[in-house]
Parts: sequence; structure tokens; C-alpha cells
Amino acid sequence: MAETTVAEVMAELAALEDPRTREVNRRHGDDHGVNLGMLRALAKRLKTQQELAGQLWRTDDAAARLLAILICRPKAFERQELDVMLREARTPKVHDWLVNYVVKKSPHAEELRRAWFADPDPVVASAGWALTTERVARRPEGLDLAGLLDIIEAQMKDAPDRLQWAMNHCLAQIGIEHTGHRDRAIDIGERLEVLKDYPTSPGCTSPFAPTWINEIVRRQQGR
Repeated sequence: MAETTVAEVMAELAALEDPRTREVNRRHGDDHGVNLGMLRALAKRLKTQQELAGQLWRTDDAAARLLAILICRPKAFERQELDVMLREARTPKVHDWLVNYVVKKSPHAEELRRAWFADPDPVVASAGWALTTERVARRPEGLDLAGLLDIIEAQMKDAPDRLQWAMNHCLAQIGIEHTGHRDRAIDIGERLEVLKDYPTSPGCTSPFAPTWINEIVRRQQGR
């Protein structure tokens, strides 16, 4: 399907549109009605097509942008391209996939992390925090973990939802991965009570940082 056109792909996406899926997605802030399993199957059939990915992104359609993320070459994007794309990605799923599937694999990830971390736009800043959380877990060398906890302690309680969620994830990751900061991370979570009452399905771990930290540490220790 190397010669597949944008029009052909958009027609396929339209055929996959389901009103019930759209309603479920709408409740999570996403504006498309395509089942993600079907979207991934379409991406698998299309395979990697960087030029088509760019064309699909420019349609400004959420399902098309998710598909673009799946068929692009993450390392092919310039830093400025990724910055523009992130600022265009306003729905949660597109934003999350762009950060996790593209930016994290980019050679520009660290530079963008630094640029986005303190951005005045809280949605952009949440991407900076997501990339920071990745470093906390995988490459913490050079990070000021105590300084990150200072920022979280001062700002997380009143942060907008998307930014608050990203900061909370970073708090939990610090507590999970770094024993020297674990007690303070748990203490911050207990005092701020962010996501303490978040509804959690049976079998899932609560996003409330103290609970999250203690549960993952327990699993890691095999108790």
C-alpha cells in the first residue's frame, strides 16, 4: 500500500467510526470514534510511511493523527517539528501517544524535555514532566531529584489536571525507584492528598502516590 493516499485512509477511518466508541472517548476528552485495536490493525497494514504520516497529521483529525503517530519514523522529525506538533496535540490520547511513541524515541527528547518542563502552557509542561519521569526511571544521572520534589511539593496541589497527573506520576516514580527519596515522596503525597479519592477499578493500582509507591515496591520485593 505504498501509494495509499490521504483520501483513501480518511475514507477507511470514516468507515471505522462508531458512535458508541466516540461517546466513550468523548468522556475522556478525545474526539474520535475509531476503536484503537482497529486503528492499530490499519497501521500494521500501512506499515511505516513518513510522508503519509505527515499528511495525515495535517488533517487535524484526531484518529488520523493517532494513525500518523503509528506509521511515522520518530527519528525523522526535527526538534522544531516536534515542538509544533506537541502544541497542536490538544486531546489527551494524541498528546500521550505523541510523547510516548514519538518524542521519547527522538534524538531531541532531552532537549525538548528541558524546553517543555517549565513551559507556561500546562499541557506542554505536562509533556516535559512525562519525559522527566522517563529519565527518573531509566536515566536519573544528572537529575536533581530533591529539586523535583521541591517543585512537586510547591505546585502539584493547584496544578491543572493534565499537569497535576504528570507531576504525580513523577512523584510516584521517584518514590518507587529511589529509596533515598522514598519517605519524602510518600510524605508529600500524604500531605497533598492529590488523587487520593480517584476511582480505581478492582485489580488496578491507585494513582494516589503513597499507595502507588508502596504497592509497586511490595511487588518488586516479592512480598
